[in-house]
Amino acid sequence: MTRPRKKQTKNGKNPRRRRAKPVKRAQETPGEWFEKLVAVQARLRAPGGCPWDREQTHESLRTYLIEEAYEVLEALESRNDAKFAEEMGDLLLQIVFHSQMAQERGGFTISDVIREIHDKMIRRHPHVFGETRAKDAADVLRNWEQIKAEERRSKAKNPVNHSGSKSAREASLLDGVSRALPATLEGFQLTRKASRIGFDWETAGGIFEKMGEETRELQNALDAREQPKVEEELGDLLFAAVNLARFLKVDPEIALKKANEKFSRRFRSMEKLAREGGREFKNLPRQEMEALWDLAKRTEQKIERSGALAKR
Repeated sequence: MTRPRKKQTKNGKNPRRRRAKPVKRAQETPGEWFEKLVAVQARLRAPGGCPWDREQTHESLRTYLIEEAYEVLEALESRNDAKFAEEMGDLLLQIVFHSQMAQERGGFTISDVIREIHDKMIRRHPHVFGETRAKDAADVLRNWEQIKAEERRSKAKNPVNHSGSKSAREASLLDGVSRALPATLEGFQLTRKASRIGFDWETAGGIFEKMGEETRELQNALDAREQPKVEEELGDLLFAAVNLARFLKVDPEIALKKANEKFSRRFRSMEKLAREGGREFKNLPRQEMEALWDLAKRTEQKIERSGALAKR
């Protein structure tokens, strides 16, 4: 018995072996992906989920929230979009994580979080969604602060804190600046809020003079060997520097981070130069350390100039 011949097409190929065309899937919307992420985190926290996720608390995750925010900044500066998107996702996960835990204890849900910021953005942009007019960014910021002040006054009508007792503190334009912020960012936000209602220096020169005054007061405290006063005056000097950064439209936290990175880079370069010379950096006399610092600095600046020329 002969096997039946397979049906051939005009070009001699078996149609059954033809590859099927891939079915195009509709691209998920941001909302669909967000719901999937929320479902994943809920599953991780559920009975039989991940032991690590299940034992976390709002307090235990505080460090991760801060770390993820800084990693987003690092990715932003790298100009690597893939890394930027990844780190933004990690930060978003922290919001979802905290919201899931809050929902479990009957506090709030992720929907509450989204609704709050949605309504706030509508409320604080009346020049877009209402009848208010804003001729420039400065007008927008003034309106923003006025709306925030009105919101605080509204909340102050029933000022109950977490302990259930009435709050005696009067409302202030500085309300809303978190004490949990790093000191540089807290100072930055305090002076920024004050500047928006006109309490500010006219020129950067005035801040430089203030920094000189604070430097002299710090030196006097050092000469008097008054340690509490030294701490106070050093704080005043740092606060003036933060104020200068804000006036110059520079984020002091990011500026200091970059300075830290520069110091680390040059210090490691000094260690490498010392090893190349057959010595350990830690064993060098101070004068040779300074010489290696100057060399590392000149080398780095030369590389930077070469890179700048190559981009032209």
